[in-house]
Amino acid sequence: MYKWEENLRKVDPYVPGAQPKQKDVIKLNTNENPYPPSPKVIAAIREGDLENDMRKYPDPNSSDLVRSLKEYYGIEDMDVFVGTGSDDVLSIAFLTCFNSDKPIIFPDVTYSFYPVWARVYGIPYKEIPVDEGMRIRVEDYNVGAEMKEPNGGVVIANPNAPTGINLSRKEIREIVEANSDVVVIVDEAYVDYSGESALSLLVDHENLLIVRTFSKSRAMAGARIGFAIGSPRLIKAMNDVAQSVNSYTKPTTSLRAAVASVEDEEYFRARIDDVLKTRARTVLELKKRGFNVLPSSTNFVFAAPTRIDAKLLFEELGDRKIYVRYFTGERTSKYLRITIGTDREMDALFAAIDEIM
Repeated sequence: MYKWEENLRKVDPYVPGAQPKQKDVIKLNTNENPYPPSPKVIAAIREGDLENDMRKYPDPNSSDLVRSLKEYYGIEDMDVFVGTGSDDVLSIAFLTCFNSDKPIIFPDVTYSFYPVWARVYGIPYKEIPVDEGMRIRVEDYNVGAEMKEPNGGVVIANPNAPTGINLSRKEIREIVEANSDVVVIVDEAYVDYSGESALSLLVDHENLLIVRTFSKSRAMAGARIGFAIGSPRLIKAMNDVAQSVNSYTKPTTSLRAAVASVEDEEYFRARIDDVLKTRARTVLELKKRGFNVLPSSTNFVFAAPTRIDAKLLFEELGDRKIYVRYFTGERTSKYLRITIGTDREMDALFAAIDEIM
C-alpha cells in the first residue's frame, strides 16, 4: 500500500443489478418498467430547445417540476426536493437528517444502499430484523417499547425491497409518531403499485419525509429524476445541503420529460394496471411450479424455488439470457427477485424454468 492510500475513504459499495450489453436478453433484474414512458414524455424531449438545453445550466430549483408535483399531489402546504434519481435524494436526506451520535435504524432485509450511505457519511446504524415471514414488525420501531434505546432516525422502504411487502398507512403512522424527535424517511419507490401512500400523514407530522422516483412506475429510469416531499423546513435543509454539494444535477431535458409524465395520468394508470395484471398471473404460475412467493405490492416478486437451489436457478436462467436478481445474504439466499416484465417476457421465463427444473 502506498502512503497516500492511508487517507482514502474505503467502503464496500452498493452493487446494482447486472446491466447486460446484449440486445437479445430478457432483463428482469433491476425493476425497470417493461413499457415505454408516456408518448408525451418523448414529445416533450423532441420538442425542446436541445441546443440551449445542452449549452446552459439547468434550473437548480427544478421550479416547473416542483410546481407540477405540488399541484398533482395537492400538497400546497408541503414542499418538494428534486434530485438525480431517488438514490441521490436519499443520499442527500441521509446527509441532511442524520447528524447525531445515535444510530439510525432500518430493517436488516431492505434496500442495500441504506447501510452504504450510513458508512460513507459516518452515520452509526442498527439493523432491525424482520420476522420469519420477512415482515417489518412495527413494535420494533417504538422507542418506548421495552425500554428500547433512542435512535437518530428511521428509514423504512414501503413497500419494502427486495421483499415487496408493504405496511399499512396506520402502521407507518405508528412508527412516525413513536419517533417524533427524529426524522422518519419513508422510501416509496414502489408505492404506485400498492395504492397506499403515507402522503396524507405529512400534514400532522413534520418529521416525516417521503421519497419517490420516476424510475419505476413512470418508466423513466434513464432520466434520473427522484423527489422528496416534506415540511418546508425539512426540504429547505435538504436544498441547503444539496446546493453545498452540487447545484446543477438535473438535466433540463429530464426535468421537462418529468413534467410531461405528470401531465399524462391516463397513460400512467393504464401501464400500472398492465403490470398488476401480469404480476397476478406471475404469482400463480410460480406457485404452480413450487415457488414460495411473498405477497407483493410492487412491480417485482420475491420468490423461493423449492425444487431447485435459488443460486443454481439464477445461473441457469442467466445462461439462457434471462436475468433475475439473486442476493447472497443469509436470510435472502433462498429467494430470487423477479421483475414483472411483459406477458411475452414472463412466458419465456416460465418456459425456461420448466426446462431447467
